[in-house]
Amino acid sequence: MSMFPKTALKDHPEASALFAKLDTPEKIQDFLDSLKINFEPGGDTSRSPLTVLCRREAHCIEGALLAAAALWYHGEPPLLMDLKVQKGRGDHDHVVALFRRGGLWGALSKTNHAVLRFRDPIYRTPRELAMSFFHEYFLDDGTKTLRSYSRPFSLLRFGSAWLTAERDLWEINNALDRSPHFAIAPQRALARLRLAHPLERRAGKLTEWKRPV
Repeated sequence: MSMFPKTALKDHPEASALFAKLDTPEKIQDFLDSLKINFEPGGDTSRSPLTVLCRREAHCIEGALLAAAALWYHGEPPLLMDLKVQKGRGDHDHVVALFRRGGLWGALSKTNHAVLRFRDPIYRTPRELAMSFFHEYFLDDGTKTLRSYSRPFSLLRFGSAWLTAERDLWEINNALDRSPHFAIAPQRALARLRLAHPLERRAGKLTEWKRPV
């Protein structure tokens, strides 16, 4: 694996110092949780880790990129997983950063909701981890929408410029979206899904950060 290029942060000592402190997945997740949600009031964004650190806000892929960068800083591969939803239902895909402990997979996640959050490293395969999100991924009417997940997507192919880019990282966003994905379940099984219970739906509406008026 390519080592983290510490020179990429030579002009950003505060970012380097912060990454140095985020030396466990738990610390990275706690930091992600402290960031405000990026509601994208000026339009869609795909910000770099440095921009996220400067603005102290992120949405899911921005948080995943920051988490992957912190893992890479400490010698772990920078990996993402894309979770795709049923099209045409108004739901949104979700992106998490992956890590391994003792050969088992876990995930770091930035979300504004009570679910789709951090996953402890207890899953034997990426598929097991992806499946752990299935029953939590539903619309307000209870329809379960998760349909596929990507294989672990390495950011090493993008070099290191993405760490501190001032522009949006659409090339990463688009490459992840086009990468190989695997179906959550056969269509015959997805055709007979039970709706989430009304209590689950009420809990699913909990949010951590309120959208500015």
